[in-house]
Amino acid sequence: MVRFEDPWLLLFLLIIPVMLFYQFKKMKIGRIRFSSLANFQKLFKSHSLLFRHLVLALRIFAIIFLTIALARPQSGTKKKEVFAEGIDIMLCVDTSKSMQALDLAALTYPFPDKSENRLGIAKKVISDFIKGRQYDPIGIVVFGDEAYTQCPLTIDYRILLTFIDQIEVGMAGDSTAIGSALGVCIKRLKDRPSVSKVIILLTDGRSNSGNVTPVNAANIAKSFNIKAYTIGVGREGKVPFPINPSDGKNIEYKSLDLDENSLKKIAGITGGAYYRAENRRGLEYIYNKIDELEKNQVEIKHYMNYDELFIWFLISGLACLLLEVILGNTRLRKIP
Repeated sequence: MVRFEDPWLLLFLLIIPVMLFYQFKKMKIGRIRFSSLANFQKLFKSHSLLFRHLVLALRIFAIIFLTIALARPQSGTKKKEVFAEGIDIMLCVDTSKSMQALDLAALTYPFPDKSENRLGIAKKVISDFIKGRQYDPIGIVVFGDEAYTQCPLTIDYRILLTFIDQIEVGMAGDSTAIGSALGVCIKRLKDRPSVSKVIILLTDGRSNSGNVTPVNAANIAKSFNIKAYTIGVGREGKVPFPINPSDGKNIEYKSLDLDENSLKKIAGITGGAYYRAENRRGLEYIYNKIDELEKNQVEIKHYMNYDELFIWFLISGLACLLLEVILGNTRLRKIP
């Protein structure tokens, strides 16, 4: 980035067209009178005539360079400092067998796309949520019979998205250990220095495994000032479920059990909120809503460092001026 400290001084460049006007006007007026120029026309023309306008050109360049030097050109480099108060977020994802249900997407039966099951859609929505965050450490906990950390808290969203892509149904067992999942999230968050710590729990079932009840886990989270948002996914009544997930061609309808009361208690105890998603659009809305509620405070300061460039134009202008004087009084001297 280049700027001028005193750009108004560039108005001196208007001297150039005025100078050219008077110079060409003088060229039309003879300075020495002769009775006849016939003898002069027979003389061999000197090669120096090819450079007869060089003195004028040097004067013009001298004016240009010296004027630019007076205006003080400066080159600047922009620097940015970011002061961000990040929010620690643990994404807690249910990978139990019931997450194979195919009720969140508009599907063409009898051959639905198995990647459009509850977990597949949740992974896509969660990935979009991650892409929309900045400066926030985010981690992933998956749970089924047991709960474990799929990815610790990190701001490397690229690797985080890779771990999201690797989540599969049944990778932690077929049951639902909500209390254990909350416990793993609390363990990751409790000693963090961040002012805001958040768990986003997504499940479609009822806690039926693990040694910690969801309510007890919620009370522990509250003691560490950890907020939990809970999301229940799935439609009411019977929903399509693949008999053979490997081909996804045979479908049966099952009623799956979602414990909304426990999810509401978890959110209420920790100061969070409970949401219900019955389709993909609803799930996207929920994560967008949480994204708006949990915004970090970012302060960005911009700095500009400038380096003076006038010295190069000053040297160039003086060089042109000196060369004009030398040539004008020697090789390219004119009769007054």
